[in-house]
Amino acid sequence: MKKHKSFLETRLVIFRVAFSILFLALLALAAAAAYHTRWFLPILLVAFAAVALIPLEFFFLWKPYWNETKRLGLAASTPELADLPSPKYYYNRQYGYFIERLSATLKATDSFELSKRQAQYQALQNQINPHFLYNTLESIRSEALISGLGSVAEMCEALASFFRYTISNQADVVTVDEELQNIKTYFYIQQYRFGNRLSLHIDYDEEDMDSLIRCKIPKLTLQPIVENAIIHGIEQKLGDGSVTIKLLLTERCLLIRISDDGVGMAPEILEKVNQRIAGNSPPGTGKGGIAIANVNNRIHLLFGDTYGMIVYSTLGAGTDVEISLPRPA
Repeated sequence: MKKHKSFLETRLVIFRVAFSILFLALLALAAAAAYHTRWFLPILLVAFAAVALIPLEFFFLWKPYWNETKRLGLAASTPELADLPSPKYYYNRQYGYFIERLSATLKATDSFELSKRQAQYQALQNQINPHFLYNTLESIRSEALISGLGSVAEMCEALASFFRYTISNQADVVTVDEELQNIKTYFYIQQYRFGNRLSLHIDYDEEDMDSLIRCKIPKLTLQPIVENAIIHGIEQKLGDGSVTIKLLLTERCLLIRISDDGVGMAPEILEKVNQRIAGNSPPGTGKGGIAIANVNNRIHLLFGDTYGMIVYSTLGAGTDVEISLPRPA
């Protein structure tokens, strides 16, 4: 809690004590006047001092109280949460904690709305004319089939399918099955570049298949991670490379581990990547951290900070990215 925020409750206690002293002083003054005791003058000074607290009470207690009451009334009638007035004083410590929690919630809500608007804008920007893109790819596919170029036709078809999922599908979350199908499409396209050098393995318990199908995942969670695995891991090494996606259901979570047997990362690079994912480092540090930081941020916005991802890597051995997501009830 911010230290400069004072508690009106504390001030109220102070003034209650002061007015208790005033009341007792006035009683003593009356008694001293009646009996002409030698304590008359000191008690009179105490009484005057207590009375002098009245204007201080107005400026330091009642006026802030009235102002905060007015702010609360304004907050209750504010149509937009972003326009809520910030309190100048806290009534008490509990009220301060409540305001801080409310501010954190509003900040998270604003971040989600901003991220959503940016994503919608980028999607619209990318969708200049998706039908033109799909029709062009279909035309190339048709020409390739006529010319007997089956591999080119298949690649065009896979690319069109990938773009339909990436651009045209506006859903925030998709099923695990849909995300895996998109990864298979993406991998199919990449194999035209790498050939048999590149392989994909998807591992899960058959008994969990029905539950896995019902699990929800942010769209385009796996593709950026798999792309990083290929570009920063497998492509950098000699020989064959593989990417393994392992799905595991626990009582509360869906755990997804994307592993590659590429070149891996040095400890200092790994630390920078994890710092970027956690939002603790400025842009431009580490490698392969931008896309997966975006994925981690979307997971936090959709499901909360309890879930997210972390990267493990050993130089010369490969990299693992572990994602935790909520399991549906």
